[in-house]
Amino acid sequence: MHAQEIIRSIEAEQMKPEIPLIYVGDTVKIGVRIREGGKERTQPYEGVVIAKRNGGINETITVRKIFQGVGVERVFLLHSPRITNIKVTRRGKARRAKLYYLRDRVGKATRLKQRFDRPLDTKIKTKTK
Repeated sequence: MHAQEIIRSIEAEQMKPEIPLIYVGDTVKIGVRIREGGKERTQPYEGVVIAKRNGGINETITVRKIFQGVGVERVFLLHSPRITNIKVTRRGKARRAKLYYLRDRVGKATRLKQRFDRPLDTKIKTKTK
């Protein structure tokens, strides 16, 4: 067995079996597992996906939201054990791969047109060996 095959098999075990199909421009709600002291809870984080990176086990999405008038961006590793669930709440119409231009916009200018040709509940099955 080659080293790359071993790495791929280990990565396949760690990948989540089903994650929703996420596009740039979508509004997503992500449940993040947070530890406070000895207790653990799930905190929702809702915002617009402005970037996607890589694929496979290292796939990340950058989610932006406005909190108390300040833009907050957070990068999530999709297959991380810290993420409990991902739900697409709205499909946005984006004509480019990265929506970094939303950082310069304020208020209603940050809104994207809604897309109705893609279903919300589409899941992709990740390959497992």
